[in-house]
Amino acid sequence: MLRHTPRIFLFVMLSVATIVAQEPDRMKLPVPLSPFQGKIGETYEQSTPAWQNPVSAPEGAPNVILILLDDVGFGQTSTFGGLIPTPNLDQLANEGLRFNRFHTTAICGPSRAALLTGRNHHDTGNGFLMEWATGYPNYSTQIKPDTATIGRVLGGNGYTTWWYGKNHNTPDWETTVAGPFDRWPTGMGFDYFYGFNAGETHQFYPVLFENTVPVEPQTTPEQGYHFTTDMVNRAIARMKFSKSVAPEKPFFMYFAPGAMHAPHHVTAEWRDKFKGKFDMGWEKYREIVFQNQLEMGIIPPGTKLTPRPDWVPVWDSLSVAQKTVYNALFENFAGFFAHTDHEIGRLLDAVKGLPDADNTLVMYIVGDNGASSEGGPDGTLNEIKGLNGINTPIEEILKDLDKLGGPESEPHYPVGWAWAGNTPFQWVKQVASHLGGSRNPMVVSWPAKIKHDDRPRDAFLHLIDVVPTILDAANIPMPETVDGVEQKPLAGKSFLGSFTDPDFKGRDEQYFEVLSNRSIYEDGWKANAQHTRPWRQDLAPGNWDKDKWELYNLDEDFSEATDLADEMPDKVAQMKESFIAAAEKYNVYPLDDRGAARLAVPKPPVPGAKEGSKTFTYFAGAIRIAEPAAPPMKNQSWTLSADVQTDGSKTDGVIMGFGGVAAGIVLYVKEGVPVFDYNYFDEHTVVKSSKPLESGNATIEVDFDYAGGGAGKGATITLKVDGETVGQGTMEATVGGRFGIDSFGIGEDSGQPVTSAYSAPFRFTGTIERVVVKIGD
Repeated sequence: MLRHTPRIFLFVMLSVATIVAQEPDRMKLPVPLSPFQGKIGETYEQSTPAWQNPVSAPEGAPNVILILLDDVGFGQTSTFGGLIPTPNLDQLANEGLRFNRFHTTAICGPSRAALLTGRNHHDTGNGFLMEWATGYPNYSTQIKPDTATIGRVLGGNGYTTWWYGKNHNTPDWETTVAGPFDRWPTGMGFDYFYGFNAGETHQFYPVLFENTVPVEPQTTPEQGYHFTTDMVNRAIARMKFSKSVAPEKPFFMYFAPGAMHAPHHVTAEWRDKFKGKFDMGWEKYREIVFQNQLEMGIIPPGTKLTPRPDWVPVWDSLSVAQKTVYNALFENFAGFFAHTDHEIGRLLDAVKGLPDADNTLVMYIVGDNGASSEGGPDGTLNEIKGLNGINTPIEEILKDLDKLGGPESEPHYPVGWAWAGNTPFQWVKQVASHLGGSRNPMVVSWPAKIKHDDRPRDAFLHLIDVVPTILDAANIPMPETVDGVEQKPLAGKSFLGSFTDPDFKGRDEQYFEVLSNRSIYEDGWKANAQHTRPWRQDLAPGNWDKDKWELYNLDEDFSEATDLADEMPDKVAQMKESFIAAAEKYNVYPLDDRGAARLAVPKPPVPGAKEGSKTFTYFAGAIRIAEPAAPPMKNQSWTLSADVQTDGSKTDGVIMGFGGVAAGIVLYVKEGVPVFDYNYFDEHTVVKSSKPLESGNATIEVDFDYAGGGAGKGATITLKVDGETVGQGTMEATVGGRFGIDSFGIGEDSGQPVTSAYSAPFRFTGTIERVVVKIGD
């Protein structure tokens, strides 16, 4: 029997039916379904259905494509006067606007945190890089719930959201299958992620994830695979698919390729386009670019070209071998850049075919910091070796130049070309105190709203201003709460007005700090304290109180060329106080100038792992484990024991792989013969069994007896099968820091191969019962 519904209930429901649809309350996310506007009676015959709808984006909200390159100097692209042709970036600028006073944090992970959240990087927990995380909330690299990303805000307001490429904002120890996944892109508000969780990746063998699942490229380098091309293909396909299904639904695409970060990987076809193009050397390069910038209006009349510092040698003082190597490395970088421009051009061309192409806002930030000097004084073909503090003589680089740009190399150009790339400014990436580290070009296009102007916009802007601008363009407020968490206010301000007002002023204050290189901008004035040198990660000078503060009037001195500190000591003192106030407000302290030493700071274990454990047990399929989440197999003794089933001489494949082309270790079987290979920066110590395995069960063991006495010392290696010694070897030196940009895995060598003795992933054809790694004697 039906229960009688009180009249008041029917009255309420009938009243609801008369509600006129209203704009949803977007100040709290998630926005609930729209109110029910039907009628509910005792039966369906007495009721009227009405669908409740999820929130839609405001009418007219644009598609948004946010492109962020990596490690690009202000004076590298042709769009901003540089000598590397970027015709597709030129075209975008010719359709929209160039911005010549846009600023980053001077280092990648912090820049990306500021860009995605609209808050200063320390407030997001990203005071420095995830690999260098320390146990302070502002340096943990754990983006906090009270600093929701633009992906979460737009996604909660009716957008579909995608992230392609680099993710340098998930802590290393959280990038395994164990999660947690709330700090992965898909946990930070993005519907789809295709990319890598690190500061860089190999362009031919990228460490790829699709959402939270490790995946492999569908083709090989020999078949023409390149990560940038792969990214563009997938981005175009998803964009077209989305517009086919839901043409009225706007999308937000964050497109962040590994380019132009090292390793600089590209084919000879692209590299050869630049043969001899930079033979003039870095001083002349700067002079040419400086004149281009003046003539193009990129820099204002009266700008001075800052002089060569003492840490860059005079080009004409170099030997023939040095010039040959340095130019080849920069030609390779230029080829990589030309390739990147070509690929992003394909993406931009595809946008023009969309039904709402004119209502697509493209914000193209040309670098997350200035040009990188991390290749060191001579450059390198193995950047991981350099980052481990090991110098490669010029003669050795020259001998291996035939590998340049290919899968077996991890190249980076020298310091001098980084300095030249930041024309007209001082300093380089990491040096947040100066514009060479923190000023990057930006191009914005929005055909429906922006008319092209040859005159660059010179508003002082920062990454934190991008989120408020996108929200302003979409007519969406920053919510007060997201998923029940009260939000930290946006630190940035919208520069939407600059799209129509060439005299838009921008910010009147902003602080900068990375590795104790610090600066404060205030009402046209900028005070700087340079503290560390990026190519000396082993050096932590301390003595912060002895740093010399410089003073510049940016309204009159675009390039920071004239230091006024000695003339205006009171102004310097006032600016220093302003920095202290900003540092306290935005949680900058404690200052920390340790470079590579921070890598050794103990990190949290993988969530759910036993802290302090010295025994690690893995099963087949445990792959793509980031280096800090893998067993600590450096600078100490260890034993690896693998219980396997094989078909004797018919068995092939990797049992354990760790690292890659730059450095790493691998235990594999080839034609039934166990082999252990330690790749010490392309010097291979190979211990091979004297006989193949018998069919059936076997225990393969590697005893790694470390010599001790500090980091990077030698070791004795013993290979055993079922307790019998079948091979031995010794090493005079081992990797003391990191193996590089690949990962740890069982049953295959996913990503880049540790050795050329096989083709990756070289999956094990037998059965792996378990692999146990025991740390210590």
